[in-house]
Amino acid sequence: MPIIKTSEDRALRLGTGAFAVFVVLLVAGIGVVLTQQSVLSIRKFGLAFWTRSTWNPVSGEFGALPFIWGTLYSSLIALLIAAPIALGIAIFINEISPLKLRQPLSYLTELLAAIPSIVYGLWGIFVLVPIVRKLELLAPEWLKKVPLFTGPPLGVGMLSAGVILAVMVVPLTSSVAREILRGVPMTQREAALALGATRWEAIRIALGYGRTGIIGAVMLGLGRALGETMAVTMVIGNNPQVSTSLFAPQYTMAAVIANEFTEAADELYLHALIEIGLVLFLITIVVNALSRILTRRVVRA
Repeated sequence: MPIIKTSEDRALRLGTGAFAVFVVLLVAGIGVVLTQQSVLSIRKFGLAFWTRSTWNPVSGEFGALPFIWGTLYSSLIALLIAAPIALGIAIFINEISPLKLRQPLSYLTELLAAIPSIVYGLWGIFVLVPIVRKLELLAPEWLKKVPLFTGPPLGVGMLSAGVILAVMVVPLTSSVAREILRGVPMTQREAALALGATRWEAIRIALGYGRTGIIGAVMLGLGRALGETMAVTMVIGNNPQVSTSLFAPQYTMAAVIANEFTEAADELYLHALIEIGLVLFLITIVVNALSRILTRRVVRA
């Protein structure tokens, strides 16, 4: 039977379509404005801007490598900590937890995502930083000579930033991973159990079925970690250097923009900061787009 389209249907289609187009234009407009406002830095430094380590506003020398390194390094640490924890939470809530506890546990996990970033930063300063400082002081001397653990016992540094990012990433990653596991057909588990598999083996089969979506959930967490600003700024030390040490104070792209944007009186200085924002914007879009593609593949399957 053919569907009769009325004038109200056409108006609804045009209206909702206009909203969708507006979102696309908004994202494109942000990219265009960021590009226009960073043109001086792009023209003067070119690709060398991303390979230089010098950041000296007084002499007009700018290089973004320390900020790129700090952003990627802290996000990697966060994922290494958060991914197994988030996946464990998702497995427990979806596969093991009693039915009465699933809703409260899901609510409490998602509640972590509602805590403001500045509150996480305060928690990091008063709780996390002293703990990291004690770990540095208690570490044996031979361990302090390893490049990964060198640095002054300040407490603020890459490890503190990575841990606080992990705490902030866990709610999003676990929530998406839980939905992915919920979307795995029950017949997958039932077939495994019917063939004599243990409960853990049945869970492993469900994880294998939804592995693409779980990877997408982890990448969504990566997108959150890349753009986090205030909490990281408060505990990372804000020192523009490239170091493999977990204890050394370092910097991120979002943190340098937040700290120095109001001080950028020189036009080139301002354009250099905006160019950092442009690259962070592009990286975030790419990461989130890939994660959405991966999660949709599981849902369609």
